Amino acid sequence: MGKVLSVTEAVNVLLKGQIVGLPTETVYGLGADATNEAAIAEVFKAKNRPSFDPLIVHVPTLDAVKEIAELSEAAEQLFLAFSPGPLTVVLPKKNTIPDLVTSGHNTVAVRIPAHPVMLEVLQSSGLYIAAPSANPFGFASPTTAQHVLDQLGSIISGVVDGGPCSVGIESTIVDMSSDAPKVLRLGGMALEQLERVLGGITTELSSSNPSAPGMLTSHYNPGTPLELFDDRDALLTALKSNSNPNGIGILYWGETIAHGSSFNLSELKSDSEAACNLFKGLRLLGRAPVTNIYVHLLPEYGLGRAVNDRLQRAANK
Repeated sequence: MGKVLSVTEAVNVLLKGQIVGLPTETVYGLGADATNEAAIAEVFKAKNRPSFDPLIVHVPTLDAVKEIAELSEAAEQLFLAFSPGPLTVVLPKKNTIPDLVTSGHNTVAVRIPAHPVMLEVLQSSGLYIAAPSANPFGFASPTTAQHVLDQLGSIISGVVDGGPCSVGIESTIVDMSSDAPKVLRLGGMALEQLERVLGGITTELSSSNPSAPGMLTSHYNPGTPLELFDDRDALLTALKSNSNPNGIGILYWGETIAHGSSFNLSELKSDSEAACNLFKGLRLLGRAPVTNIYVHLLPEYGLGRAVNDRLQRAANK
């Protein structure tokens, strides 16, 4: 158990009703046949994920979306504009997908991923693949195959190594199941991009009865408490006034700060680079010999919104 698999080996695992780590451009997913309830139950068990938190179903084409969901003209235009890519769309579901996948909701979250390896697995297997992030529930998402093996290697069949994830945070989720589109999770597709197609769009980012993943207020825990700062100067002032600054880790962006336990999300202040590096930085500082992590939040534009959303959830107890 817990080994690196070829695409052929992974397809065989999935067809046997077992679960496997799979690469996508966002984060690594824990994949299972979305029509096999026993396999889906194993996903929830392996992640220790509550059954009320629904899963995303990955498919290779727009035609496959139509096989499992009702697709409105507006939703089809959204897929055509941004898929394959880091976009998940919530749609009225067809009976093809069991209620366990959708946590009893009459909607299903569907994505066409852009990662060539994941697309090859989808096409070779002929399956719809449910694949939440391949990590224990509530913790930082995996962006390399080794992250998957470190956290779940002892309890899953293995992982396909597709290299580091190019986006590095989960997909943006848009609910298109009614006449009024809503963003349910900020992610790798910037809000500004969606607005060019959908016009003004509302957000509903938290729920105790989520209709999509990533809506719980506490998530992405690196194992060390986070303290958030809106600007760099406030972080540096707090660090300087701390009685044991060496016991503090810092997660920031911009000009380099000389400090022992630190991680720069993007020296160039690129929101996409910061998003790509977020979970790597949280993992590194979560393993560092520090008691707290001070975090410099990003400006609220582009993928900065999605990065801040995850940091705020990671800081919640």
